[in-house]
Amino acid sequence: MPTKVYTRKDTSEVSCCLKYIIFSFNVLFWIFGLGILVVGIWAWLEKDTFNNLSQLTHIALDPAFILILGGTLTFVIGFTGCVGALRENTCLLATYAIFLALILLFEMTAGTLGFIFKDWIKNQATGGFQTFIVHYREDPDQQNLIDWIQEDWLQCCGIEGPKDWDKNNYFNCSSHDVGSREACGVPFSCCRRKPNELIKNKQCGYDVRKPGYFADGWTNLTPAQMQEPNIFERGCLRAGEEWMEANMITVTSVVMAFAIVQILGICFAQNLRADIFAQKAKWH
Repeated sequence: MPTKVYTRKDTSEVSCCLKYIIFSFNVLFWIFGLGILVVGIWAWLEKDTFNNLSQLTHIALDPAFILILGGTLTFVIGFTGCVGALRENTCLLATYAIFLALILLFEMTAGTLGFIFKDWIKNQATGGFQTFIVHYREDPDQQNLIDWIQEDWLQCCGIEGPKDWDKNNYFNCSSHDVGSREACGVPFSCCRRKPNELIKNKQCGYDVRKPGYFADGWTNLTPAQMQEPNIFERGCLRAGEEWMEANMITVTSVVMAFAIVQILGICFAQNLRADIFAQKAKWH
């Protein structure tokens, strides 16, 4: 009677757990990048940037362009990681690992240079914010960004203070001669929100830098109300420095967590590539 020969089935060298961890994470990354990219392109279309190339003068400071750039990079990284893991493609996985390594290197370099050249970074931030002020009424995205910074994030006004809004043609005090109602004023985002105020008065910043405004406009207020100005007097540069000092631990923790995720992504991709090469070696 012939005897049955039992053979053990070869097990795959590729870890399914590792493969689908990389795949699942990068599917989310891919979708997130696509969403950012779509929002950025939509913002450019709304501003008709593609038909008005003169708006590209300050493209590096355009929030829509930053969204497009960030969305494209995130989309490409997510694509290489997702498809590379699913198809067990070593070239795409290598590209994914290289992207993460370059971003990690850039972050480390930027952090080091930012610590060494703090004054230069401060000057660049001042110049960028000044450009936002000058072009405040020309780009709705920049306008919304500076309003968010002044009103919601830092509760500040201007670079060094409200007087910086004199750099804008609409808010310059001399613009009163050409009929600008906003002359010698500041944007509404510089105004302090009043208690129980549901809808903010968009004209609250009118004339606040006009000589004698407080003497003429506050005659009906109580002494307690007159002690607190109705606009933020602190500049955004100082407010930003104070925010960084107060939230240094949180910011550092977030940066470190992001760096750890990138390092894990590189290690996982390289381990999966090693498994794929080991499986191919068995086939040959």
